[in-house]
Formats: sequence, structure tokens, C-alpha cells
Amino acid sequence: HLHRLTLGIVVYGELGPAVATVVKVFGMNILIAERAVASPRPGRVPLDDLLTACHVVSLHCPLTVKTRNLIGERELGLMRRDAILVNTARGGIVDETALLEALRSGRIAGAAVDVLSEEPPHRGNPLLQQSLPNLLVTPHIAWASINARQRLIDEIAANIRAFLDGRPRNVVGN
Repeated sequence: HLHRLTLGIVVYGELGPAVATVVKVFGMNILIAERAVASPRPGRVPLDDLLTACHVVSLHCPLTVKTRNLIGERELGLMRRDAILVNTARGGIVDETALLEALRSGRIAGAAVDVLSEEPPHRGNPLLQQSLPNLLVTPHIAWASINARQRLIDEIAANIRAFLDGRPRNVVGN
């Protein structure tokens, strides 16, 4: 059950608001991390406060010098023991060795990642060397289920038919 649990969103750019919209339907509370170098803004909390409060932390950061290993041993130590970390942003944002240790020791409840520090993983990523019941690793194309791809194909075909029939569809702008 997700009702009344708190989701923390780290970087509220394009994907963060979409994730927030979806989880609000389930009755989740939302916290949004403040950028470390930004002036305080209403509705944003420091990353450390977000990590200590949230049941689920969802990362949506670009990989930069400032975000490399943004979530390391110290940050994982701040998280709730029943927390789940989700990284669908970029590999390298999470220190994978620290994450593996946090999962093994029960420091956090679980993690789901669809990105790794090296893709494709040629040199034996630590997250792929273990079989842990509290770790889910999927390819970065996990969204591309058969149903999702079929829907895309159906939409493309409908757009082409509409264009040929002179019926604009999915018009953006004027």
C-alpha cells in the first residue's frame, strides 16, 4: 500500500513532476529536493532532510561532476531502514558499491535501478554480481514492454491515417 507514504523526488525537471502526478493518485505525499547550490525555494527541502523522511527516493538527475556519487554511503546511511531507492536517471549518480553494502546489511529495504555506471556493463558491475531479493535491476528500456511498443505503433498508424484523410490529430501549437 502506498497511501500516506512519502516519495522524495531528486531533481524536479521534466520527469519529476510526471512521477509526482502518478503517485499522488495513490495517496502518496511528495517531497522535492532543493538543489545544493540554489537559494531556498518554497516547497523544496534539503537533500539530507528528504533522505531521512522518505519511504521511496526517486532519482531524476543528469550525471554531472556535482551529481556523480550523489548517493553514497553517507546518504544511504541517512535513509530510513524501510526505504526504497529508485534510480532511473543515470548510472554513476549512486555509488554502486555503497548501495550493494546497504542492501546486504539491511540498511535500506530495497533498490530498483535501470541504469548502471557502465553501460553495457563490460567489467562486472557489483550490482550484477549478486542475487539479492531486495534489488531489482532492469535494462534502461524497461518501459518498452510489448504492450507499450504496440501502442506506439498503433498511434503512429492512426496519425498517418488521419494525415492522409486530412484530419489533424495530436496537433501541438498553432
